[in-house]
Amino acid sequence: MTTHTETTTTVEYAPERPARLEWAKHAPEVYKAMVRLDTAARKGLDHTLYELVKIRASQINHCAFCIDMHTKDALAAGESVERIVQLSAWDESRHFYTAKEIAALELTEAVTVLTDGFVPDEVYANAAKQFEEAELAQVIAAITVINAWNRFGVTCRMAPGHYEPGQYK
Repeated sequence: MTTHTETTTTVEYAPERPARLEWAKHAPEVYKAMVRLDTAARKGLDHTLYELVKIRASQINHCAFCIDMHTKDALAAGESVERIVQLSAWDESRHFYTAKEIAALELTEAVTVLTDGFVPDEVYANAAKQFEEAELAQVIAAITVINAWNRFGVTCRMAPGHYEPGQYK
């Protein structure tokens, strides 16, 4: 249970739910392979764009652990609180983002959700206009990797709030 004491009142927060499974401990080779894949996926990508993609996919997937981690990493790297706060509603606040970031966020949503079973042609075409082919391949890889990390985080119920920026680098 977490408590927060203010000058006149004490607020009692809900208890932290324990993780279901320490998957990395029990599948260390899979974890190591994921780390290698993540490292390969980020090569050549702008760090800001990379973190925005990771935060947005994690928001969609409700992965609190990854939201916590990537928000802290983005803030530590100099990203503004305002742009992170607006990220959950980026489509309504496009003026906070570059055309390239918007294309990456559109693609992130399309690849993450896949409700119609495919990425719409217009979303892909917009991303293809903003990125050279090699960079586009890296963006797609980054989106795919964070979705995989989210699946581990959500399934195993990894608890947010304990990550320190750069902890897993």
